[in-house]
Amino acid sequence: MSVTLILTRHAKSSWGDPQIDDFDRPLNGRGRKSATAIGAWLAERDLVPGEVLVSGARRTVETWQGVAPQMPTQAKMRSEPALYHASAMTILGALRAASAPIVMLIAHNPGIGDCARQLADRAPDHPKFAQYPTCATTVMQFPGPTWRDIGWGQGQVLEFVVPRELT
Repeated sequence: MSVTLILTRHAKSSWGDPQIDDFDRPLNGRGRKSATAIGAWLAERDLVPGEVLVSGARRTVETWQGVAPQMPTQAKMRSEPALYHASAMTILGALRAASAPIVMLIAHNPGIGDCARQLADRAPDHPKFAQYPTCATTVMQFPGPTWRDIGWGQGQVLEFVVPRELT
């Protein structure tokens, strides 16, 4: 028995209106297209989350809203305010409280990229993994039946993709 993590940085957001607070920035057109592409890519691989954790920032919620329609079943999305610009350690803490066998977590850089690098037992051979651009997605599998015991260096990277490879 194992658990699977889908770790996604939010899709590309809009910087168009300086009056909009960072937390409330929406996705731009490219971001919406990327989120849809990632959702289709996950569904094709039967990587359907049973639980989705987002920071609550508009761009993480909208990223999930782009992914979700591509899924054959709908997971419950849970907003975790602590994930907004969270450190890798905070992200790990949120994951340890998860319960579904497949969990998707959508958050922000630099924490999400740091978390992916620290969780992986070995980095994928991909030139964008260290950068972790918008909507980059890593799929990792961890030994054991629960999230409580996952830790640094234990995740076997199954897949890593950036949306530009899909669109």
